Amino acid sequence: MKVTVCIGSSCHLKGSRPVVEQLQALVAQNQLSDKVDLGGTFCLGHCQQGVCVTVDGELYSVSPETVTDFFNAHILNKA
Repeated sequence: MKVTVCIGSSCHLKGSRPVVEQLQALVAQNQLSDKVDLGGTFCLGHCQQGVCVTVDGELYSVSPETVTDFFNAHILNKA
């Protein structure tokens, strides 16, 4: 599973760094390092939607406050 987090300026200002850090921790806690390829990218073109995250090409809007729910619904359940 390929998970990509936008680290461009707009998403950075909206909290992409804590989103990445929390996703890294959740992947490790759930022992999914061999199943989840977590990476960063610059602008995905949806700056108004907050921190943009893709899971296998599908776009989601995530914030530092919603990372755990996002992880459980879109990564843990599919891994």
